[in-house]
Amino acid sequence: MIEATVEAICISNKKGIVKRETEEVFFENNWGIEQDAHAGKWHRQVSLLAGESIDRVKEKLPTLKNGAFAENIITRDIDLTDVKIGDQLHLGKDVILEITQIGKKCHNDGCAIKKATGDCIMPKEGLFARVISGGSLQKGDVIRKSLQISS
Repeated sequence: MIEATVEAICISNKKGIVKRETEEVFFENNWGIEQDAHAGKWHRQVSLLAGESIDRVKEKLPTLKNGAFAENIITRDIDLTDVKIGDQLHLGKDVILEITQIGKKCHNDGCAIKKATGDCIMPKEGLFARVISGGSLQKGDVIRKSLQISS
């Protein structure tokens, strides 16, 4: 069985810019990733995109770099289309994220990727989460999914 993994971790200190790839980050409870502009007391503390989705965009834009969609976590070998709001993702040893939103509205005039390819994956495939349990995360760490528990 193939294990789902963290393919890349990307952060930026300002919103609205391409995030840069880094090897390791620290997640703070109910805040987000330290030194990332999207951290804060709100429902979109962390963003995730599937590496497989990015691969499809790279077919049209081969020079696309990790972080171009302002994504924090690029996953590999987990079906993010099967993840629902309320589901939890366990990343590495300690980090637990709760999915709070699927997709987001693209910029009014469309992002540079949409202009170049005719489409953008973030509005349909991007996942947003809040940090339930913080801790350290490294590129290559394992990802596990827990389904929403209904009360």
